[in-house]
Amino acid sequence: MTDSVDTIILHQELAYADVLPISVATLASPPSAPALAAWTERNLRLLQACAVLEELPPGEADDATPLSAELQRIDLKVNLLLDMVGVLVANLQSRPASRSLRFNAQGLLWEHCNDQIAADGTAVQIEIYLRDSILYPLVLTGAMRDTGLETLASARIDDLPESVAEHIKKLVFRRHRRQIAVARATRRT
Repeated sequence: MTDSVDTIILHQELAYADVLPISVATLASPPSAPALAAWTERNLRLLQACAVLEELPPGEADDATPLSAELQRIDLKVNLLLDMVGVLVANLQSRPASRSLRFNAQGLLWEHCNDQIAADGTAVQIEIYLRDSILYPLVLTGAMRDTGLETLASARIDDLPESVAEHIKKLVFRRHRRQIAVARATRRT
């Protein structure tokens, strides 16, 4: 039996697809080693926070014990609080426009509307805001790639530290697994 979920692939790997705030800026020079180290540390914290926030929602756990029910109730309240804080943060913080995008540890593809897009091979800094409740974005560097399409832009991501690349792969896999679970649940109803 097959699930009716489209598998999103980019650069021969599973990709994360969503509509998220994204900004892409050209780089006049490569980032310094201290800047890269700071981005790596912040990216790791961001990806770890996303992993915690994307744990099984209430009702999907296998435990039916009273303690499990109480933990699910507390989890629901904490998630509601995080969502409310996220809305407040999003309203206080200036974020770039949301765009339809797909990305993985290899690269990204996004709709750029009428934005000025840098030429093929131009070094860029990419910021993707993964969640409203997290203040800072995932910061990546890369090089623009020509898509041959007017409304799509593409960038190849520079080599990432292994820890960041692995966390991005896990984020992508969790998203794909959740899409399959939702498709199965929808099909049952």
